[in-house]
Amino acid sequence: MPRPPRIHDEGIYHVIARGNRRQAIFHDDDDRRFFITLFGRAVRRHKWRPLGHCLLTNHFHLVVDSPVGTLSRGMHYLNGVYARSFNEEHCVDGHLFEGRFRSRLVETESYLHELYRYLAFNPVRAGLCEHPSDWPWSSFRNLDGSRFVFDR
Repeated sequence: MPRPPRIHDEGIYHVIARGNRRQAIFHDDDDRRFFITLFGRAVRRHKWRPLGHCLLTNHFHLVVDSPVGTLSRGMHYLNGVYARSFNEEHCVDGHLFEGRFRSRLVETESYLHELYRYLAFNPVRAGLCEHPSDWPWSSFRNLDGSRFVFDR
């Protein structure tokens, strides 16, 4: 029996997708650049407003403001095209992602601020960099850091 479609209202969503068995979904900066390009296409096609992102080795986080009904279609495009291209580029087959993406509606400004803090320090906690500004694959540099208290 097929899974029922997700119902997404208009709003800001925290979106997460993780590699199957927590395997790497980004092997190098070329993979990350390609993903960012596809993300930009999804933003334009589905009329999202991108508010944040963080690409790690085995998962990613996106924060998008999405009109009604476009989040699932956009993520289907983004993850589908990326997975097919990744498998072809790296000569592998099978599932890249562990399942469907996860999403959570951001209902308060305080949660949005906490989410930005979490995304900023995710690569630091993973040991990928010393400070959020050192990680080129997040939107931290685009944020006005004076609005947030960045402590670990």
